[in-house]
Amino acid sequence: MAGISRRYPMLRRSQAMWASRRVWQPRLVFWAGAISIGLISVLFAMLADRAQALFHVVTGGDSGSWRFYLPLVMTPAGFVICAWLAHSFFPGSQGSGIPQAIAARHLRDDEDRGHLLSLRLAAGKVALTVIGLACGGSIGREGPTVQVGASLMLQAARWGGMAQARGLILAGSAAGVAAAFNTPLAGIVFAIEEMGRAYESRTNGLVLTAVILAGLASLGLLGNYTYFGVARDTVAFATDWPLVIACGVIGGGFGALFSLLALKITRRVRRWNGLQPLWRALLVGGICGLAVAAIGLVSGGLTFGTGYAQARGAVEGAPLPAFFFLEKFAAGVLSMVSGIPGGIFAPSLAVGAGLGSTLGLAFGAGTGLAALLGMAGYFAGVVQAPMTAFVIILEMTGNHDNVIALMCAAMLGYGTARLISNEPLYHALSRVFIAEAIRRRRAVEQQG
Repeated sequence: MAGISRRYPMLRRSQAMWASRRVWQPRLVFWAGAISIGLISVLFAMLADRAQALFHVVTGGDSGSWRFYLPLVMTPAGFVICAWLAHSFFPGSQGSGIPQAIAARHLRDDEDRGHLLSLRLAAGKVALTVIGLACGGSIGREGPTVQVGASLMLQAARWGGMAQARGLILAGSAAGVAAAFNTPLAGIVFAIEEMGRAYESRTNGLVLTAVILAGLASLGLLGNYTYFGVARDTVAFATDWPLVIACGVIGGGFGALFSLLALKITRRVRRWNGLQPLWRALLVGGICGLAVAAIGLVSGGLTFGTGYAQARGAVEGAPLPAFFFLEKFAAGVLSMVSGIPGGIFAPSLAVGAGLGSTLGLAFGAGTGLAALLGMAGYFAGVVQAPMTAFVIILEMTGNHDNVIALMCAAMLGYGTARLISNEPLYHALSRVFIAEAIRRRRAVEQQG
């Protein structure tokens, strides 16, 4: 064996490298972190589904039953509890979680990052999002999965003694998206377009490896599946292009309006909460929860929860009520500004599907196709990330015949949104967390 090593220097160097603990320990910790993201994402999805099912069981009944009106108490009470727990025990867990991951990539100090990404916050994020869904909040689990994934990878960096914290946060975020939707390509595109506006090519290996391992863990438990089933409608070259344009422009306009309202209301609520942070946060949570419950009752219960079932039904060809998208839009804004943990991915796709369904009826087109185009236009307008929008919808529906049409709808949505609001939602919200970290750092320095 010694003679072989002398004859082949590369083999000798490889043996020496893998015999070194400094080489293999970080790799093992990184791989374990990526696999754990996939496993936790699956567990999170199962808990979220159970929470929504529990809410509908508890509140089920016709309009003449007292259980039908139970959300008027249950939803605001749940929002208050979530807001209290987030403020008192898990500060930094509020909202989607994607802005926190973006902010952590910009922060240099490990202690500052720890206020946004940690195992404690990851556990709180999962628990509070599940509670929010169990009380009828119009929130999703996909954005929170990004914060959970980034937290796990940052902790892996600490345990493994790895110096690439920014790259690992990016890898964890991408793995979270990939595992949450079973969309590996969308995870990579999301990392490049949304998480890393200044993307570094040296993080390619980290991102790809994390997405692959998290995806394998998810596939091992759930198997291969498409998030919204399989869409079979295809855009006709001449007759359906007016619908493509309408879904892109109108969807992008509504998406930008959502982003604009969410930012303006969130900023005003933060300023108003400054004098009495806890009590005013609880008051805002209760008011928003009551309004979400009222909208849910008016919609017949359709706006409660993620909106996944409604969006999937529309993609498979079942028309949604004409004003569903407006009701879901309002419930989404209220849930986001309430201060409870929860994402906007799935609710945004539900709003887009509802808008597309309504436009499809107006244009005399198929509901499934219109829902896809509406999702692309609206989602691109909300997050101002057109590549992520059309790639994630392609992977979630398993239909690659509409690539060009979805790209056009997403780009029209993005372009329309930029005319209305040039401030991308997640990045604007991330600056709030960066500013808080700077203020906290200055206060510590002044005390020292």
